[in-house]
Amino acid sequence: MACVSDQKHSLINHPSTSTSISDFSDLCEIVDRSSVSMKPLSPLRLRCSVQNYDWGQIGEESHVATLFSRNCLEPIDAGKPYAELWMGTHASGPSFVVDSGIHDETGTTVSLKSWIRENPKALGEKVLAKWGSDLPFLFKVLSVAKALSIQAHPDKELARHLHKSHPSIYKDPNHKPEMALAVTEFEALCGFVSFEELKSVLTTVPEIVELVGSTAEQFLKIEEQDGEEEVKSALKLIFTQLMSTSKDAVSEVVNKMKSRLDMENKMRALTDKEKLALRLEKQYPADVGVLAAFFLNYVHLEPGEALYLDANEPHAYIYGNCVECMATSDNVVRAGLTQKYRDVKTLCSMLTYKQGFPEILHGVPVNEYARRYSPPFDEFEVDQYTLPSAASVEFPVTPGPSIFIVASGEGLMRTSTTEEMIAQGDVFFIPAGTEITIKAPFTGLLLYRAGVNSKFLI
Repeated sequence: MACVSDQKHSLINHPSTSTSISDFSDLCEIVDRSSVSMKPLSPLRLRCSVQNYDWGQIGEESHVATLFSRNCLEPIDAGKPYAELWMGTHASGPSFVVDSGIHDETGTTVSLKSWIRENPKALGEKVLAKWGSDLPFLFKVLSVAKALSIQAHPDKELARHLHKSHPSIYKDPNHKPEMALAVTEFEALCGFVSFEELKSVLTTVPEIVELVGSTAEQFLKIEEQDGEEEVKSALKLIFTQLMSTSKDAVSEVVNKMKSRLDMENKMRALTDKEKLALRLEKQYPADVGVLAAFFLNYVHLEPGEALYLDANEPHAYIYGNCVECMATSDNVVRAGLTQKYRDVKTLCSMLTYKQGFPEILHGVPVNEYARRYSPPFDEFEVDQYTLPSAASVEFPVTPGPSIFIVASGEGLMRTSTTEEMIAQGDVFFIPAGTEITIKAPFTGLLLYRAGVNSKFLI
């Protein structure tokens, strides 16, 4: 659902803006869009899109709902799930420029994607040269109430193939590495458990052994020193066999496991993974993903911790709120914990089958108020700014574009040509080379800024 405001929804009419019309004289001169390229580019206020997937948190419980309502000036539907707020140029959830004076020849608000195409210098030379006239990243906020599907995202080569062969399912030809930065406590499944932990699973979860049979026995005979490729091959075999089992067989075994754990819970404390399996079974009864969860690392993130996911790595978000950034793509290959299309064959064939606990990022200080989370991907990084009352901070001037969202609080944004109030839910596109100062004169401010990886821009 896109919030498309008309041109009357300008900066000077935004409820969080208290400055006069004269304060925006430089910006309002950009009526003739052909003249924009001749002037210094200023930050652009955006109206963004929301996704109401069924796994989202409901109504006012959802952090996404609050941000979307403030961003688009729309009431929150108390019975509707609000799952994701999208900030960027992807066609499935585009953002729109709502600054006064910037609209097309019919008077309609223009998309950020269209504006960038007409103002490519806003991306900076290096970004434009590598990715063309579009943002290489997609920025999101997620509010997760129940588990997302067990999934992976294809690399570039596979993404091109899937898009060409199944364009209605895989809607773009791009890869989708991503990173989730916890806003609240956040739970996820990510990557395969270690070799030793998987052996423990095969000796303590008899229902899995019942489904995969002799394949489990073969895996238990392997030693880690037998070599990485042999271990990967055996893991691929057993995981593929599990995920390919018939629905009837899975249903019977999952019900059997639930009964066993309910009984054992009366006599002993269940492990965290066993407790999770029971939670997932309530959300997705008789689903193979309940069993597949035992193969994956159970990750708990505290606020301010981040998890990044490369292409072809299995994962599933379980619960909580996060800021997410990724390459501009919406390609998802699913195989469990979902009512959507499952592509089990593709998923099982594409995975790397690397084992071990994923790296957790804690951020590197940029200044006294900001921490930077830089995954090993050129397309993006995320900064978190936490300003106490009366604090002021300058955004680093970079030769690439960025988008920032005000997660909470109110403050003031100042550039060389503009000054305006900012508040929770406000989202801005920042052109390359733009100098910005953020002040929090009355209350604290929490901001998240996504941009092209600074290591690429050096």
